[in-house]
Amino acid sequence: MELVVYKINGEKTSKKVKLNNSIFGIEPNDHAIYLDTKQIMANKRQGTHCTKERNAITGSRRKIKRQKGTGTARAGDIKSPIFRGGGRAFGPQPRSYHFKLNKKLKELARKSALTYKAKDIIIVEDFAFETPKTKNYSEMLNNLKLDGKRTLLVLIEKNDNIFLSSRNLQKASVTKVSGLNTYDILHANNLLIPVNSLKEIEKLFA
Repeated sequence: MELVVYKINGEKTSKKVKLNNSIFGIEPNDHAIYLDTKQIMANKRQGTHCTKERNAITGSRRKIKRQKGTGTARAGDIKSPIFRGGGRAFGPQPRSYHFKLNKKLKELARKSALTYKAKDIIIVEDFAFETPKTKNYSEMLNNLKLDGKRTLLVLIEKNDNIFLSSRNLQKASVTKVSGLNTYDILHANNLLIPVNSLKEIEKLFA
C-alpha cells in the first residue's frame, strides 16, 4: 500500500511511502490482539481493593444465642457474615492482576493491529514545534481534517514541545515508537506517523 506524505499544514507533497506488507499487511490474529489488550488493561489495575472479612471485624467472639430452642437459625458470634456489620464472606483482597505474554505473541498482536489500522494511517513530514502551544497542535489536526477524532501521533523519540502541545486535547495522544502498543493503536481513529517514525517501526518489527 502506498501513501502520500502530507505537510502539517494539510498540503500534499510529491513524496510517497510504501507500507511494508510484513507489518501492515499480514493476516490479522484476533486472539493475539485479545490477549495483548487483556494484558495491557490488567497491568493497569492497581489491585488495592480490600474488604474486611470476619477476622478483621472488631467484636466479641461470644456466641450470641443458644444453639437450639430459639426457633431461628443457628448463629455464632456477632462478626458472622449473616449479620449486619459482620465480616464479608469471600470479599476481594489486595492482589496483582499482572501476567506475562510471549514476546512473539505481543509482536503478532501489534502487527495485526497495524494491519487493521493501515487504511487510517496518515504519513506526515517530520516536524517540531519551537514552543509548547496547544493551538499549534490543534491547527495541525484541523489542517489534516482530524478535528474531533481520536488520534495517536507516533514519534521516534520524546519531544516535550509536541507532547505538551497535545496534552490539553482530550482525544489527542502522543507516544514513542518503542512504547507503541496494541490497545493504543486500536483505540485511535487515525494514526499520525512521521516519515522517520515509519522507518523506525519497520526496523523494530523487521
